[in-house]
Amino acid sequence: MRSSNLGLYQPGNSWLHRLPAGAKLATLVLFSAGLIFAQRSLIALATSIVLILLAYASAGIGPRLIWWQVKPILAMAVFIGAMHALTRNWHNTAAIPMMLVSLVMLAALVTLTTRTTALIDVITKCARPFARFGVDPERVGLTMLLGIRCVPLISGLASKVKEAQIARCGVFDMRAFAVPLIISAIRDADAVGEALIARGFDD
Repeated sequence: MRSSNLGLYQPGNSWLHRLPAGAKLATLVLFSAGLIFAQRSLIALATSIVLILLAYASAGIGPRLIWWQVKPILAMAVFIGAMHALTRNWHNTAAIPMMLVSLVMLAALVTLTTRTTALIDVITKCARPFARFGVDPERVGLTMLLGIRCVPLISGLASKVKEAQIARCGVFDMRAFAVPLIISAIRDADAVGEALIARGFDD
């Protein structure tokens, strides 16, 4: 399984796939808010992770695809835990990384079981009441769509750059990795910008 599967919709017929996009987004918001209070208890956080894993299983999503969802943030989670360990805040050493992993797993589950168009439709409808204040619901939806699509795009670019570097040099070097990744990302962003301008999104 390639990292290009990060956050991409996986077709299926489970109860999660059939659940309306609005209900899933509302659950994501409520569950995320609940995790803020749950971080006081490691048992509650561990329970939330187990429940999310059970939801993945019920949706027919296997361990390998789950791994690709959490892999990108593991280094950050370890770093955050290490920083709290240095300050001897032992509770947060485990609680904050667990909360971060839970949030990422749940958000990924929503995108894996919901078509992007359905998510954008819900977000656009939620933004319509703010049109009276100058908010353009269609642009809000477009912004969210670009954000969602950029996650697997950047992940795929990072994988390609890393593989090319290892093939040439035999080792991984962060400095030599970052520069071509940034250049590739900027090049793709320019291409997207030009496409949007060509379609009238130029202001």
